[in-house]
Amino acid sequence: MKNPTSDLLLDTAGGVTTLTIHRVAKKNSFTTAMYAGMADALDQAQADPAVRVLVIQGHETIFSAGNDIADFLQTPPTTLDAPVFRFMRAISSFTKPIVAAVCGPAVGIGTTLLFHCDLVYAGDNAAFSMPFVNLGVCPEAASSLLAPQRMGYGRAAEALLLGDPFMAEAALEMGLISRIVPPSEVNALAQRQAQKLAAKPMSSVLASKRLMKQGQADLVAQRMAEEGTLFGQMLAQPAAQEAFAAFMEKRKPDFSAF
Repeated sequence: MKNPTSDLLLDTAGGVTTLTIHRVAKKNSFTTAMYAGMADALDQAQADPAVRVLVIQGHETIFSAGNDIADFLQTPPTTLDAPVFRFMRAISSFTKPIVAAVCGPAVGIGTTLLFHCDLVYAGDNAAFSMPFVNLGVCPEAASSLLAPQRMGYGRAAEALLLGDPFMAEAALEMGLISRIVPPSEVNALAQRQAQKLAAKPMSSVLASKRLMKQGQADLVAQRMAEEGTLFGQMLAQPAAQEAFAAFMEKRKPDFSAF
């Protein structure tokens, strides 16, 4: 596969396609072009019989800071066909195993995409957060459904209503990640586990993933669409406008009137 953008690297070897978020100077924040590239990469990997496993990784110091706010404000997702929603649908419906390697901050969609991965390995420097409320919007990627299921309602409420971050140990305890290792070892561990998966009978792996997710697919798709519609509506409302203006102006937002 060709790299869809210089901010994403794609490599396929031994049945494993590795998608590397490669925008460290901008904290691996996602642009519209990157979402389109990731959606296309997932669609290609899904269709290619030579690809048996997908790995998603960032840098030892940063997984992703979430949306690139300046790019996001220039090209907001106004319809469910927007690249960000295409990416969410692609990762949530991907039938092959997905292994993620996470180091440093994983903000917003940097965390919510992990709910759709099968194995997640994290560095002891990993920090997860879903601060949608703090931006005047709502959860996405079906996280309003999957976070309470995975984390329990109380912890999901702290993460989604307060936007409180949580570290790798808490993520391990609640089952969001599979193992914690030093940051320098995370990507290599993810590759080893992906290679193990690629060596197994793929019919058994695919059937097992499908059975574990059976009954959830329609719920996830419905919730994702509902979140996406509401997210788009909330972007145009005063609370989100104040939140994003404050972010760009590097000041504390004032929500007292909203």
